[in-house]
Amino acid sequence: QVQLVESGGGSVQPGGSLRLSCAASGFTLGYYAIGWFRQAPGKEREGVSSISSSNGNTYYADSVKGRFTISRDNAKNTVYLQMNSLKPEDTAVYYCALGSWATLLAHDFSSWGQGTQVTVSS
Repeated sequence: QVQLVESGGGSVQPGGSLRLSCAASGFTLGYYAIGWFRQAPGKEREGVSSISSSNGNTYYADSVKGRFTISRDNAKNTVYLQMNSLKPEDTAVYYCALGSWATLLAHDFSSWGQGTQVTVSS
């Protein structure tokens, strides 16, 4: 059974950092692209970052470029999202998802985790 479990969310002050983890089970994560998405209250789900399966190419939304870093540890079947210089507008529920292609489009991803809350506030 394919399962993705996010962790690492929490509350942090502006300028702080968090590292989110996406642990995969039921499949070999290295064969698939993984994306991180977020959804704030009243807003649509948006793509934050993704990483390809083949060559590890990474992609970022303009709003997080230079602040967020996606990485994968295939031995641990886990993908990470390091988030630095966090801003209040980064507040959202963050989801990881499984896909065939590394894009920032939600419809390209099939299986989703349950999400983890990130709150950036002073």
